[in-house]
Amino acid sequence: MNGRYDVRVCLVGDEFVTGVGDPRALGWVGRVSARTPRDDRDITLFPLGVPGETTTDLNGRWREETSRRFVGGDEHRLVVGLGHADLDAGTTLARSRLNLANVLDECEARGLPTLVVGPTPVSDAERNERIGDLADAFADVCARRRIAYVDTFSPLAEHEDWYADLAASDGIHPGQAGYGLLAWLVLHSGWYDWLGVPQP
Repeated sequence: MNGRYDVRVCLVGDEFVTGVGDPRALGWVGRVSARTPRDDRDITLFPLGVPGETTTDLNGRWREETSRRFVGGDEHRLVVGLGHADLDAGTTLARSRLNLANVLDECEARGLPTLVVGPTPVSDAERNERIGDLADAFADVCARRRIAYVDTFSPLAEHEDWYADLAASDGIHPGQAGYGLLAWLVLHSGWYDWLGVPQP
């Protein structure tokens, strides 16, 4: 231990949290971390992604996963990265909302600052309509609780570079350029204020 103020940020969610598809293996989390000032403190980001995770799965595991990383440290924070696996699991919109609300309410009760990153569009236009509904629901849950929410769906829904990157992959996961866009959205949607560090 070097005696510096120790900030630990756990990031739970699906495979986007771990940067699946990025040939540079950075994802948006690595890029955001690289652009986060650490002049007066240590800030460590712990990406804890599970491929295809639903909000139900996330709600069931985030406590145990984060508690191990939060042992020690001066400050703890949580980022919830939401995908669209709920659509495949048959989860109703009401249940998706409730699952997120349960996580956020528990975090508030524990005094754990939380930031939510919403789901991204895919190459399938029909699926995007449903993802858009999901993103709107997540945004509303956060707004009602005054929780910072990063909307990635709306800015990327008509973004040519995003879809070009998806086309070069599997239509769902971006590559280097797409993760760069995601990182930019997170950084410019309140990341520095939420973390309590100056914007470079």
